[in-house]
Amino acid sequence: MSPCPCGTGKSFDECCAPYLAGTSHAPTAETLMRSRYTAYTRNDMKYLARTWDTTTRPASLHEEAGLEWLSLTILHTHAGQPEDKEGSVEFDACYRAGDSKGNLHEISRFRKIGGEWFYLDGEVSDQAPPQPNQKTGRNDTCPCGSGKKFKKCCGV
Repeated sequence: MSPCPCGTGKSFDECCAPYLAGTSHAPTAETLMRSRYTAYTRNDMKYLARTWDTTTRPASLHEEAGLEWLSLTILHTHAGQPEDKEGSVEFDACYRAGDSKGNLHEISRFRKIGGEWFYLDGEVSDQAPPQPNQKTGRNDTCPCGSGKKFKKCCGV
C-alpha cells in the first residue's frame, strides 16, 4: 500500500483513490485540493477537468511532460467545510522539472454546486524557483520557500 501523494499519511487507496475513481466526492475544499494535487502527480487530466468549475475550466488540459510533483503542504484553509458553499486553500507544492526544483504557492478558490466541490480559480505568487543544480544539504531549509527542512520537502 503506497502512501497517498497528497501528504495525509494515509495510503492512496484509503485517501484519494475513491475521488479519482469517481466513486466518492470530496467532502471539503481541502480534500478536493489534495485529490487534485494527487491527480496532477498521476497526470489524471480527466479528474482535473471533472473537478474544475465549468465557468473557469479551460477548453482542454494537457499534462506537462517532464514535471514531477514532489510534495504538498497545506498552509491555510478558509471555510470550505461540508456545510459551506465556498472556501479557499493556500498551499505550497514542490516540483522538479529536469535538473531544476521549484515551488508553486497558490491560494485556490472552491465552490460547492449541487453538493459537490469544484475548483474555481487560484492566485499564484511570483516566487522564483531555485537555480538549477543548486546544492542543498538535507538539513538545510528548503530553497522552495516552504520553511521546512529540505529532506522533508523537495528533497523527497
